[in-house]
Amino acid sequence: MLGAMECAECGGTGWRQRGDDGQRRVERCGCWRRQMEQTLLAEAGIPPRYQKCSFSSFITYPNEKLRRVLAKAREFAADFPVVEKGLLLIGRPGIGKTHLAVATLREVVIGKGARALYFDTRTLLSTIRSTFNPVTRTSEADVLGRVMAAELLVLDDLGAERTTDWVADTMNLIVNTRYNDRRPTIFTSNYEDTDDESDLDSLRVRVGFRMHSRLREMCEFLQYDGPDFREFDFRPGADDLLQRWRGQPRGKLPRRTRAPARAQLQDGRLELPWEGGKAGG
Repeated sequence: MLGAMECAECGGTGWRQRGDDGQRRVERCGCWRRQMEQTLLAEAGIPPRYQKCSFSSFITYPNEKLRRVLAKAREFAADFPVVEKGLLLIGRPGIGKTHLAVATLREVVIGKGARALYFDTRTLLSTIRSTFNPVTRTSEADVLGRVMAAELLVLDDLGAERTTDWVADTMNLIVNTRYNDRRPTIFTSNYEDTDDESDLDSLRVRVGFRMHSRLREMCEFLQYDGPDFREFDFRPGADDLLQRWRGQPRGKLPRRTRAPARAQLQDGRLELPWEGGKAGG
């Protein structure tokens, strides 16, 4: 109900009358649709920093892989909900993965009226772990229910969480449930997708072999490169990004795992607390 809304066309009812071929019909008023969009966007949980992210505000330059990822995201939003797979955006920090993921979510909400949800992966796991409250009678099931039922889910920064048995079980439950229910998901990750099972900085090792296999089934993997927006002390334009990108070295994503852990891995002494057992074994 619109209640206190003042609208010249519907009088605040959310319905407007129209005459067509001598017959009077009612249809949803534009003010109702706009309010629904705002409600759905608020419920999506997009952080304030990213609430205005859109495809039109995403800066492009002559970078073939980046432009391909943007085209794939636009295509996903246009085809939703008739999509076969979700998306997994892979690349170094600061190249706009979250921007594209949120822009896709907003386009789906505004264009299709879908119920969508955004979560940083670490925040989601922390929320689930701490949600049981005997006073409010909330539990992790309430949070998990929203995550699993969302028509579109964005999980940002996959692989950054500290992996334990509980984390692995929780993430596998979310991913498998959404896969089985055919609910598309968009992931972002700073970890490169390689086949090297001894590389602690690979996506396969970070998320576990079982989940990686499931992600391959449910998502299109899109990896691209670019300069870190955060390294600029001004708002860069296309030419600034192109120049910085051309000047930076190509190759693997920067390592984030500490040297002692990599040494243990190479020596065969590191026990991984997730599927896969002893890495390098």
